[in-house]
Amino acid sequence: MINLSQIKIIPVNNFPSIYESDRGASYIVDLLFDLAKVIDGDIIVIGQKIISKIEGRSVKISDVKPSETALQLAKEVNKDPRLVELILSESIRIVRSAPGVLIVETHHGFICANAGIDRSNVFGDGIFLKLPENPDRTAMEIRERIKSIYGLEVGVIISDSFNRPWRKGSVNVALGVSGINPLVDLRGTKDDVGKTLESSMVAIGDEIASAAQLVMGESGGIPIAIVRGMRPDGSDVGWQVLKRSNTEDLFR
Repeated sequence: MINLSQIKIIPVNNFPSIYESDRGASYIVDLLFDLAKVIDGDIIVIGQKIISKIEGRSVKISDVKPSETALQLAKEVNKDPRLVELILSESIRIVRSAPGVLIVETHHGFICANAGIDRSNVFGDGIFLKLPENPDRTAMEIRERIKSIYGLEVGVIISDSFNRPWRKGSVNVALGVSGINPLVDLRGTKDDVGKTLESSMVAIGDEIASAAQLVMGESGGIPIAIVRGMRPDGSDVGWQVLKRSNTEDLFR
């Protein structure tokens, strides 16, 4: 999959604003095929916010009642205790906390600030958006609907922008994956001079998501992009293959 001479990244323009509904994956697929030409072998990258919206993952902050734990932690990190409560409800552990910063591990296994909860590009005052409940499952539902209705074999990636330790700036990463293996293991293969690669593994799912962000942007109204030229392999291992186990994580 990674020996490519050319790929094409196509923005899906004129995508309408998405409001909370219960229409699910079918609604996204119907809109996509109304607005763009999708062909066999395409990889469709979808920003997580529209998935969260159609799955009803928005929360009105005024409805959140902070616990004593949230009240205490909010003082330490200088955040709204209601937001802290919301973050804790989506987390399994706190990784780091400092004034203005709360990094956690979500129930999915993502390590990110504020459990990925955000209010940018969300309509309404005091409305926050949580990450999708199960991005892999949603990616699979979208892929299967495209196959059943249109007869096309595609890959689907649900993406979001995450910050990285030791480097400034965010990059798009794969939160949910269907139709491709997001991790290419090159160990045991030869490099350009014939030496055996011993540790090389490529996070191709994250690379595709990040490439798609070049046309999607952070606020350009383009929540979906089509990556053409990289054929999906039909894999459904999901994003978890990208996660380091506890024994491999030297910083846990």
